[in-house]
Amino acid sequence: MIDVIEVYHAGVDHIPTPDVVHSRTQLDFGPGFYLTDIYDQAINWAIRRSNKFGKAPVINKYLLRKEELLSQIGDRYVIFNEYNEDWLDFVVGNRLGQLLWKDYDYIEGGVADDRVVDTIDLYMTGFISRAEAIERLKYLKPNNQICITNQVLLDEYLSFTDCVVVEKI
Repeated sequence: MIDVIEVYHAGVDHIPTPDVVHSRTQLDFGPGFYLTDIYDQAINWAIRRSNKFGKAPVINKYLLRKEELLSQIGDRYVIFNEYNEDWLDFVVGNRLGQLLWKDYDYIEGGVADDRVVDTIDLYMTGFISRAEAIERLKYLKPNNQICITNQVLLDEYLSFTDCVVVEKI
């Protein structure tokens, strides 16, 4: 794997110095600084945030020294390569405030976005079983989100390169 990858943080703010402090708590992977390596996904998210807040959509671009970061943190990372039982338990646990994220400095995997959030909600409210939720999710190709929960690692391994305004379509 290439050590340096370009990653994106979408929203409505220019963020040359990211931090883990300004994050909500009960997100998919817990509080932290969220990124993706999928540019189209970042564009869509930036436009959604723009529509919500009435500001211009922006993409903050960074270089992440991923392999170096992962080699430094030992077993304090988890990567979910598919929507499966482990991913479901982790996302639901964090959304319920179980603090599962606290064991990790780096978390990567699929987003509980519009394609999967209904399944998550149905499972969390008891309308469908865990097995049915997994059955519904297993055919979906995950998009990707990266959550860095440790400020020291964020400062050391993530470098800001640019901030661009996205054209709304």
